[in-house]
Amino acid sequence: MTEIRIEFDVDENSVSLNVTDGIVRVRAATPGEAAEHVVDLWSTSIVFRAGHRIRVQVTSSNFPRWDRNLNTGEPEENATTARTARQQLFHDPARPSRIVLPVVPAP
Repeated sequence: MTEIRIEFDVDENSVSLNVTDGIVRVRAATPGEAAEHVVDLWSTSIVFRAGHRIRVQVTSSNFPRWDRNLNTGEPEENATTARTARQQLFHDPARPSRIVLPVVPAP
């Protein structure tokens, strides 16, 4: 499982407000191999103030908000073995990562 959390409105003191998050379950990912995953982050709207930033978090779990993920591929309802997960994001010409954030211009 991969969970993406977009924390918008990170202010000048690095205080962030969690606006939205989404989840997609990924099975049998091969380490070092790129794969595309589309995560629905729902519809939302926010105004960015000058000096503020966007924070993106990619994790393999967000328990108890989402079902637990022990990172073994066992069925979640009776899994007993846990394994540490490593998230790897690629951002090079052959494997460009991206987040699409539509912009609505002010009237």
